[in-house]
Amino acid sequence: MRKLNSTGVVSRPRRALGAVAVAGLAGLGMAQAAAAADLDAPVATAAAAATAPAADSNEVSGVKIDAKRTADPSSSKFTAPLLDTPRSITVISSQIIEQTAATSLQDILRTSPGITFGAGEGGQPLADRPFIRGQSSGNNIFVDGVRDTGGQTREVFNLEQVEVVKGPDSVYSGRGSGGGSINLSSKSPKTRNFAGGSAAVGTDEYYRVTADGNYTFGKNAALRLNLMATGGDTPGRDHIQFKRWGFAPSVAVGIDTDTQATLSFYHLDTDQDPDYGIPLASKRTWGVAGTDSRTRPASGILDVDRSAYYGLDRDFMKTKADITTFAIRHEVNENLAIRQVIRYGKTLNDYFVTNPGDGGAAQFVAGEWWMLRGTKSRWNEATTTAFTTDVTGNFMAGSFKNRFNVGIELSREVNDNTTYTFFTTGGSACPTGFTGATVGCTRLYAPNPGDAWTGVINRGPLSSSKTRNGSIYAFDTIDLTEKLLLNVGVRYDDYSTQGVNATATQANGIVTGVTYATLPKGSWDFVNYQVGLNYKPTASSSLYVSYATSSTPPNIAGGDQNTAATAAQVVLDPEDTTSIEAGAKANVFGDKLALSAAVFRTERKNAQIALSATEVAQAGEVRVQGVELGISGYVTRAWQVFGGYTYMDSELVKGPYTSVNIGDPLANTPKNTFSLFTTYRVIPALSVGGGVYYVSKSFGGNQGGAGGGANKVFAPSYTRVDAFASYKVNDKVDLQLNVQNLTDKQYILRTNGVHHADPAPGRQAILTLAVKY
Repeated sequence: MRKLNSTGVVSRPRRALGAVAVAGLAGLGMAQAAAAADLDAPVATAAAAATAPAADSNEVSGVKIDAKRTADPSSSKFTAPLLDTPRSITVISSQIIEQTAATSLQDILRTSPGITFGAGEGGQPLADRPFIRGQSSGNNIFVDGVRDTGGQTREVFNLEQVEVVKGPDSVYSGRGSGGGSINLSSKSPKTRNFAGGSAAVGTDEYYRVTADGNYTFGKNAALRLNLMATGGDTPGRDHIQFKRWGFAPSVAVGIDTDTQATLSFYHLDTDQDPDYGIPLASKRTWGVAGTDSRTRPASGILDVDRSAYYGLDRDFMKTKADITTFAIRHEVNENLAIRQVIRYGKTLNDYFVTNPGDGGAAQFVAGEWWMLRGTKSRWNEATTTAFTTDVTGNFMAGSFKNRFNVGIELSREVNDNTTYTFFTTGGSACPTGFTGATVGCTRLYAPNPGDAWTGVINRGPLSSSKTRNGSIYAFDTIDLTEKLLLNVGVRYDDYSTQGVNATATQANGIVTGVTYATLPKGSWDFVNYQVGLNYKPTASSSLYVSYATSSTPPNIAGGDQNTAATAAQVVLDPEDTTSIEAGAKANVFGDKLALSAAVFRTERKNAQIALSATEVAQAGEVRVQGVELGISGYVTRAWQVFGGYTYMDSELVKGPYTSVNIGDPLANTPKNTFSLFTTYRVIPALSVGGGVYYVSKSFGGNQGGAGGGANKVFAPSYTRVDAFASYKVNDKVDLQLNVQNLTDKQYILRTNGVHHADPAPGRQAILTLAVKY
């Protein structure tokens, strides 16, 4: 009997249906085959061998596909294939992840133009903080369609692909910043036995070991286990080491049958030296103090060595993630399927970091430049419980075919936060004549992480916030004619948050008293929608126009944290973001190469701004408009490409009463970004290639709404080049060489805009050996 696939249409191979059901556990995924490979002549990659150990000519990562077609979206919320979905969507496949030797979310998203990372302050100063179309989207990251809360740095060892929706998408994901969202799609059990592994070594003491095994028991049941351990130094940066390990078991029964159930667990543990980069210069005071007066650099970034580390040996950063998911999908008949997902997850971000330049500008004392050291710390545990139920199907309404999805989502999130109390009794002393010293100093041009220090560091009392969200949504793709499709969606959210704030008094780093204050409760309900019209000149192309909205409750604009308002704040309404987009998509060369182009305009007209020193109102306005081009797949049987170009014209149209940055581009929003990763199969066993990535000048800052780049600090433009080569030793062994940042380009990856700028890693060579059975 033929069955529904995730888009509500009748599927051909029953085997593919089970894979789609697992991959779409909680929705919000778009399974475009970003590398729609000619599978009769696959590109040799070492890491890919570990994830598709026994693949025949018709499989990718153990999932059978039609080699002549790109895959359909995996989320049931997307009721049409990616080609016919009227949105800008980028899907980064496991093949691209493996070929680029990516190990973090930041590594992966480098391949997608129009996405940058902010340095961050506040809730997530040391965590993933992507910016999409000018908006901070750190709170818009999902794992298998369920929101992944809490400050953390994410790994890739258990990922099948990464999917990015660009532009306001609250109709899909609920509350958000309005820039877009990122979904991490996990690996899942398959219906055949395989095992693979990889071992990598590199410069800067780099090592990485992974294992991926799938064991079937019974005809339609399987267990899959992924393992990872890695560590090393940060290339081009002094004294910054890291180590991570993780494992991800999952078991599924009823694979490829009418009823499939999957239970999965994910654990990640990290321990690293926190890096607050290099200091910025204050335009107000730099070059005034001392006798060695100098002009403030145009970018605001001091002319120190890019390898300089301003932390101390005492510093630490530890993160942990534990996520358990149960999903079950039942096909009632060939026109109707129901799915239930239950998720419980807990993450921890725990750090104490010494940062440069906190509390004042550098001072020229005793014949050299000195800078005050500061401290940042956080202990943040986030717990998420989520339930999703949806129904997918198709029906005829008169002569119109409808492919629909309706569902409900319920979630509860608890954030426990505190900082560390701190007291120093000596060491790192400031020289005589240094003014304003309270903690300790370091030589600006010769910082020493081994400076003597004695004192105490204690964790303070917990502040806590609880967030509840209930949503109901509906999507439908209506075939008005053979060539004209109407895509509609609507979502209602009931969202509330309340917290308790703890204020500690201390003496010499010891908490002596705690005051708790219940913060005002914030409660909102909002409706978001999307409407799009597709015209299909051919079966493999589409022209579209769409309009979408997004809602951003207070304190989410920065993408940092779900926290209640402080006692002195007025509980404001959600900010509203709208976007209009027009574009074209085409699958060419026998559907092996996907091309896309879009123009867009995104506006937020009720952003939160300061009307005075004591009054906040929703009177700000932000605008981002631009063009986006994308390419993904195979130009010839041997030549693979993935990348694109994004142009963004952003502006703070109306900002705070101080008029700072009004008319300026938004922070972390470069005007031009370009990326292209390409490989070419020289002979059947050997492939070569690499990546080129260009990012134009961008302002620094923390804002995700109507703030601005503080002090006109900016990261200069840069071009980065990576190299790739892969050799197939035999059917079971592959070698892959990656040289990241081939020219050892020194550039600034991101700027905070107030305290620090983060230099990008330097050149690094990585050799990977992969085996498969």
